This record gives sequence, C-alpha cells and structure tokens, in this order.
Amino acid sequence: MTNTHNCDIYCYNEQKVQSLQKLIESKDLLTTALMFKALADENRAKIIYALCTENELCVCDISNIIGASIATTSHHLRTLYKQRLVKFRKDGKLAFYSLDDEHIKQLMLVAMEHSEHENCK
Repeated sequence: MTNTHNCDIYCYNEQKVQSLQKLIESKDLLTTALMFKALADENRAKIIYALCTENELCVCDISNIIGASIATTSHHLRTLYKQRLVKFRKDGKLAFYSLDDEHIKQLMLVAMEHSEHENCK
C-alpha cells in the first residue's frame, strides 16, 4: 500500500534546497515558534482574542473572561509578556494588559478566520 503523503521515489532539487536552507537559517524561526507555542494554549488564545476586541483589560477582568483564578491568569499573562505578545501598565494597584502591537491582532484575526473557514468545509 502506497502512502499518498510521501513521494514514491527519492529525488530532490539541490539548488532549491540549498537556497531555502540559507533563507531559513537567516531567519529567527525559534522566536516565531515560541510565539506560536505561547498561543497554542486555549486560555492564552482566549486572552489574546479578548485583547483584540478590547484594547486594554485588567487582570481581574481577564481572569473572569477566561474563567480562571487570578494566579492562573497571571501565569498565562507572564508567558504572553515574555514572548512580547502583550504589554502591561500599572495604575495604582491594578495591572492593565494590552496587545504588544497591531501584528499580534492581525495574526490572531487571520488565524480565527482560517479556523472558521476550515469549519465550513
């Protein structure tokens, strides 16, 4: 039985492979992979999506939105902050979070659009 996801013979384009290997090596794909890893958690994805809708939310609001404790929410926010997906500001004793930049919003909205498109097939 033939696996339809593999080539039936082993043959590759050496020039194309070398060119793409150089291109890939010149990019910081580890940082990109870590960003996607951070977004791979459902609660963190919920946080990012909520921040796409609201420009800024305090930790208590985020905690209630995702249905998690303050401690769990803070842990998720720290992970997102370390990956430069969110930023925060303090206002007295409150901490408010927002998306680090517009690219994060675009990334999330495109991913959501892709998910919705795939669900319609």
